[in-house]
Amino acid sequence: MPPMRLRPFTAPNTLDAPFVAPIRDVVEGSPAERAGVRPGWSLVSINGAWVPDVLAYRRELGRGAATLVACDAAGERSVRFEVAWEDPGLEFDDVIFDGLRLCANKCEFCYVHQMPKGFRKSLYVMDDDFRTSFLYGSFVTLTNLTDTDVQRILDEQLSPLYVSVHATDEDLRADMLKSWRLKVRDPRATRIRDMLERLAPIELFTQVVAQPGRNDGVALDGTIEYLVSLPNVQALAVVPVGLTEHRRNLPEVRGYAPDEAAEVVLRVTRWQERLLRTRGSRMVFLADEFYLVAGRALPAAAAYEGFTMLENGVGMVRDFLGSGIDETALPRRLGRPRRVLCVSGALFAPVLRAALAPLEGIEGLELEVRSLVNRTFGAVTTVTGLLAGRDVLTQVRPGEADLLLLSPSMLKYGTETLLDDRTLDDLRSELGMAVEVGGQDLLELVDTIVSGRAGNAGPQFGYSTHAVKEAAGQH
Repeated sequence: MPPMRLRPFTAPNTLDAPFVAPIRDVVEGSPAERAGVRPGWSLVSINGAWVPDVLAYRRELGRGAATLVACDAAGERSVRFEVAWEDPGLEFDDVIFDGLRLCANKCEFCYVHQMPKGFRKSLYVMDDDFRTSFLYGSFVTLTNLTDTDVQRILDEQLSPLYVSVHATDEDLRADMLKSWRLKVRDPRATRIRDMLERLAPIELFTQVVAQPGRNDGVALDGTIEYLVSLPNVQALAVVPVGLTEHRRNLPEVRGYAPDEAAEVVLRVTRWQERLLRTRGSRMVFLADEFYLVAGRALPAAAAYEGFTMLENGVGMVRDFLGSGIDETALPRRLGRPRRVLCVSGALFAPVLRAALAPLEGIEGLELEVRSLVNRTFGAVTTVTGLLAGRDVLTQVRPGEADLLLLSPSMLKYGTETLLDDRTLDDLRSELGMAVEVGGQDLLELVDTIVSGRAGNAGPQFGYSTHAVKEAAGQH
C-alpha cells in the first residue's frame, strides 16, 4: 500500500520525497531556528533519508551527528543544517509522517463497522499501526506487518507492544479476523503464534475480545495456556465484545448474558489462582464489564497488580472508587441548597449510585444519579464513555438541576467536546444550567458535588489511545 501523503511537497529537492514531516513549532534559539526554519515548514530528510515517523527521527538523532533538510510551505526555499548530540528544536504536527497503517482485517466484531453515520471522520479510521502501539498503547493485530517491519521492531527495540490476539487457535483466529488477502503484505503475519515468537525479545501486552460460544470456554483456556508460556507476554486482558444497534450486513454477534459472564469470571479466576501460585502474578485480567454483567463483586485493588491494563477497561471501576468515601469528612449541610444531577451509562449507574449513597444525609443537597439510555449507538451500548451530547439533551430537562456532572470519559481527549461534537458550552446553553466534568475519581467527584465547583478533570481512566492519536493529529 503506498504511503498516504500528508502534504504535497513542491520545494526543490533531489530526493523526490514521497512524504515530509510538517513542523508545528521551532524552539527559540535552537539549531533549526538559527538555520532559518520556521513553523509551517516541513522536514524533508535527515542523514540523507526520508523519515516515516518520529521514531525514525529520534533514531537518526541518536547516532550523534545528523544533517537535516527542511523546506518552507510554498516550496520556494530549503535549508540544510547539522547537529551533533544536540536537539534540532523541531516540534511536529504528527508523530507519523507517512500515514497511519490501516487494518488488513474485516473482523466480525469490529466496532468501526458498527458506527452510526454522522460522527467526525477520525472515528471511522481503522488504524492498525505498530508505531502507535508502541507510542500510545493501542492494540494491533500484527497482520499487516512485513518482514522489514518485524526487523525494525527488533532492531529498534520498540517494546512494549500491545497485541490483539483473540485466539491462538490459528483456524479460529483466521475465521474471526477474516484478513483481506490483498491487504496482507506477508502471509506469515497472519499466523499469530509465529508472530509472537518472532517478537520474542519484545515485551507484549495482549488482549482477547471474547464472544460467547466463539473464543471463550475451552478456546480461551487454550489461548491463556499458550500466552502465559511465552516469557515476553506480560499480561492478557479479556474483554467482552462491544456491540451497537447499527450492525448492518454483518455476521450475527451477541453480547454476554449474566450466566455466561459469570462462567468467564469463574474460568479466569481459576487461572489467576493457579498463575499466582506458579508465576507470582495473575497475568490474566478481566474487564470490569464481566463482573458487572455477572453481578459479581469487583476484585480488590491489589488484584489488578498496578492496573497495567486500565486503558482496556480492566480495573476502571475499582480505580475510580479507590478507598471509598470518608463519611466523617462530609459536611452536615450545604451553605446553599443545591440540586446535582450525575449522568452515567446504564452499566455503571448502579455502582455510582451506591458509591454516592453516603451523601444522601447532607442537608440541602439533592443528588440524583441518572442512567441514560444510549440512543446514539443503541440501548445495547451501556458504557458511559460512549454517551454523546444528544443522549444528554434528550434525557435531561432544561433547568431541572443547578449542576449537571458528566464523566471525563465522555469527552474527547484534552477538550470539552463530546462524541457528536457538541461541547459543554452547547449543553450549558441548551439546558440553561451549569454543566461540568465530575472528576477523575470518586473523591474528586464528591468534592465537586459538595463544593459545586469542578476541578481540572482530564480524561478518565488513563487516556483513550484513539483520542490521544486524534489529538496528536494522527487522523
